[in-house]
Amino acid sequence: MITQVVHCPYCQGTDIVRHGASAEGKQRSRCREYRLGRGRTFLLDYTYIGQSPEVKRQIVHMAMHASGMRDTARVLHVSPTTVINALKKRNLHSNR
Repeated sequence: MITQVVHCPYCQGTDIVRHGASAEGKQRSRCREYRLGRGRTFLLDYTYIGQSPEVKRQIVHMAMHASGMRDTARVLHVSPTTVINALKKRNLHSNR
């Protein structure tokens, strides 16, 4: 039997427990270390790649480096609506 160490995508903690299933039947996990025990749920295998925290970080990174909305959507293989929603949820302020 192989044991896989799972890290929280938000705090990189390793105290992870199973937390039910999503509507698509995928395993949901919860981090016990995030925000002093309240935990935050996440999936290891997302149905739509645009929902993963890593892709959302890439969207913000590309926007801060002057990449266009459509270009970002094309490169990351997500919808332009996903790019817009990810940027709206983040409060981005330039240092100009």
